[in-house]
Amino acid sequence: MITKEEILAFQKEWGNGIISMSNTFKNGGDYTSEAKEFISKLYAYESEGVLFKPTLAVDAQFRLDKVAALSYFVGGNSDFAEDGGFAIKGWNSVRWENAGIKITTDCAICMGNYYFGMENEEDLKVEYSIVLKKIDGTLKMILHDSHLPYQK
Repeated sequence: MITKEEILAFQKEWGNGIISMSNTFKNGGDYTSEAKEFISKLYAYESEGVLFKPTLAVDAQFRLDKVAALSYFVGGNSDFAEDGGFAIKGWNSVRWENAGIKITTDCAICMGNYYFGMENEEDLKVEYSIVLKKIDGTLKMILHDSHLPYQK
């Protein structure tokens, strides 16, 4: 069974990973290797299909493999020309606000807003739905859908 504490720890780890990749990029480190590790650790691409709809993806809306996910996070892939590297934009905080969490036998469904902070900028509010599945005792994302709120 999955616990709420495990879910909150996963979300914190995901947010810390985004911040770490931004810092690694800023400091001239190997952010691409860090992103590959981040994806392998937190997404279930190795064991099953992952449904990933990133926030700032328009032309290639869905990222159904690790190569496409990596491009979204760090950019630099000509097959995904729109990608500027979401994880290397300079984020210094990620705050999750779960609107709801539903736990089933081996999955947790979460929905809410997360906020990405950057120095001297207003936080970016993003809506999300994620599904986490416990695979070999570890939570991994099998669905990640995020998008900017509707603008009137």
